[in-house]
Amino acid sequence: PNQVNFPMCTIASMPRLPEHCIEYVRILQWPKEQPFGDGVPLDGDDPDHIQWIYQKSLERASQFNIKGVTYRLTQGVVKRIIPAVASTNAVIAAVCATEVFKIATSAYVPLNNYLVFNDVDGLYTYTFEAERKENCPACSQLPQNIEISPSAKLQEILDYLTNNASLQMKSPAITATMYGGNKTLYLQTVASIEERTRPNLSKTLK
Repeated sequence: PNQVNFPMCTIASMPRLPEHCIEYVRILQWPKEQPFGDGVPLDGDDPDHIQWIYQKSLERASQFNIKGVTYRLTQGVVKRIIPAVASTNAVIAAVCATEVFKIATSAYVPLNNYLVFNDVDGLYTYTFEAERKENCPACSQLPQNIEISPSAKLQEILDYLTNNASLQMKSPAITATMYGGNKTLYLQTVASIEERTRPNLSKTLK
């Protein structure tokens, strides 16, 4: 199956899922550290390679208090394994066949666009239309307007981004466009950059 692509900004600066930590190690740390020698590619079938990715992912997850990184999940992300059992595949096949029947016969309105299936206690299904929030700060590309005094310090902006109920960012990176290019004002996730940009927190926006 095609690999799920996570935004690089999420992987690098504000991971929320164990998969983000694994992808960070796979995409960024492996090429940088080359733990098994120069030019040695990551082999998903090599237990030593998977173990290295797993250990590094655990370390990164602990930095962000993320739980759920396991050896099996690491192997699944690296090798693009989708866990499934026969009953799951059977349910999906039945839903797909039903939707084809609807479209072919116009007997009923097709599914739009989300189905919940629960078989923990008996069988339960529910369908509804999952709507996307157009100005979602996580998945939309729309700029968010924030009113802050020019005399406010960069630390206040950082606190706002992390504490605001509609944003709730974790370890956000702050950049600014200057002279046609991007300048990093503060980045927490890379120790060397965090140390260099830390003095900016006490500076005002003026």
